[in-house]
Amino acid sequence: MKKTLLLSSCLALLLAAPAYAANPQPDETLADNQNLEYWLLDAIKTKDPQLNSAVEGSHVARQLFEGLYNQDNAGNLVPGVATDYEVSDDQTVYTFHLRPDAKWSNGDPVTAGDFVFAWQRLADPATGSTYAWYEELMNVKNAASIIAGETDPSELGVKAVDDHTLEVTLESPIPFFVKMLTHTSTFPVNKAVVEEYGDQWTLPENMVGNGAYKLVEDKLGQDLTLERNENYWDNDNTVIDSIHFQAINDKNAALTRYLAGELDYIELPSGQFPRLKEEYPEQTHAVPRSCTYAYLFNLSDKGPEALKDVRVRKALSYALNRDIIVNNITRSGEKPAYSWTYYATADFEPPVTDYSEWSQEERNEKAVELLKEAGYDKSNPLELTLSYNTSDDHKKIAIAAQQFWKAIGVNVTLNNTEWKVYLDNLKNYNFDIGRYAWCGDYDEASTYLDYFRSGGMNYGGFDDPDYDAVMKASLTAEDPSADYDKAEQILAEEMPLAPIYFYSTPVMVPADLKGLPVENVLQNWYAKDLYRVAN
Repeated sequence: MKKTLLLSSCLALLLAAPAYAANPQPDETLADNQNLEYWLLDAIKTKDPQLNSAVEGSHVARQLFEGLYNQDNAGNLVPGVATDYEVSDDQTVYTFHLRPDAKWSNGDPVTAGDFVFAWQRLADPATGSTYAWYEELMNVKNAASIIAGETDPSELGVKAVDDHTLEVTLESPIPFFVKMLTHTSTFPVNKAVVEEYGDQWTLPENMVGNGAYKLVEDKLGQDLTLERNENYWDNDNTVIDSIHFQAINDKNAALTRYLAGELDYIELPSGQFPRLKEEYPEQTHAVPRSCTYAYLFNLSDKGPEALKDVRVRKALSYALNRDIIVNNITRSGEKPAYSWTYYATADFEPPVTDYSEWSQEERNEKAVELLKEAGYDKSNPLELTLSYNTSDDHKKIAIAAQQFWKAIGVNVTLNNTEWKVYLDNLKNYNFDIGRYAWCGDYDEASTYLDYFRSGGMNYGGFDDPDYDAVMKASLTAEDPSADYDKAEQILAEEMPLAPIYFYSTPVMVPADLKGLPVENVLQNWYAKDLYRVAN
């Protein structure tokens, strides 16, 4: 017997429930201009949902494609292509019912087979997705062995019962499975189009999507234009007509263009929030964002020998004065981070790590002591390189870190590269210490902690059997909180990264633009839910 979930809580999605959509209030008059100019820090490397691994790419993918579920402004699940689901009594078989009016931008129906193709494609080693591990994390049957090249992708635990019924089988229950389905890697792609055009299928003249918008122009990922998809199932309730994405690496330049009326959304440069909040109170906001800023240590065979010594890694982490960074540099409500998982993650109790309770003077003293034990001091300084991608904010923090480390006898050279080059360097372990930020894929602690599993994203190459065992145990624990705390304590003890701060994102948005999320810690947004009002 199967138990039907009437989804009355955070998973509550009745068959007849409407999706979240643009919702002008009775006293609001829509503006004639319903175009959106949206800022991106970095150029889009790919628009392929199964190949994307960047936040900026996800912003674009959520407009071009739609998965089984979306989120509203508070982060609650709302229907996407799926209208509801049923789950078996043992919580391992999910049956999703797809809306019959969902169509691709070329008019073809969106079917369960499109999801099957996309999910098999994600796990298939031939695809080369850096997010294949996410499907293993979802616990989809046979995903791990397919990713390892041991099983054919056709054996993945997902099948089309009929065109509008998708069945997913898990290896074992995980309570947050449905929450994971808002991630772009799980979005469907059109099999015929992908197979016909190969790696050229995402060009504007070839791309077919099922989202509220379609791609009409792409200038090397720096400048993208999207327009309404008239075949989108909820097009009648969509208000924004077009989206123009612009990549501007310099936040100060973006701010200048915003103030000139050329952009509708920007993130503020470090330190600018207090002034701009005072000058433009209705446009300036600090919004919660589930991200942690950190420096990764390269522990792979290609990394420096010194970083294989945990004493060195701890010394580098301890010496970072996080209070100075958040109070004097970023100045937007960020919190110092002495652990990895975002502090406001749902149902998560932030751990108390030992060094979080020390004074900065005590951390510095311990750092010097550990370096001396490892054979380094000011007469024999450690030489390392800190890499970061182009951004004035990243540069300011890197310069501060350089000074913090110089004070304990470590000489650090700074290395700046553009995002695409930087990301390739991370993937190929071509760095010593690398700036990094991880943003939650879903609102549960495992989205952070699974990063450091062997086989996870794990750009630093951390490999710890005890850590893997703890995370494996968490999958079947009735309450994984104790396992999550153990995992955090292992990270604090082994220090594969130096966490620096938890995000609070300072943004500017024109007063006439309504609907951007302010309570959703994942900051997932959908242009179909936005609208502009007349001034």
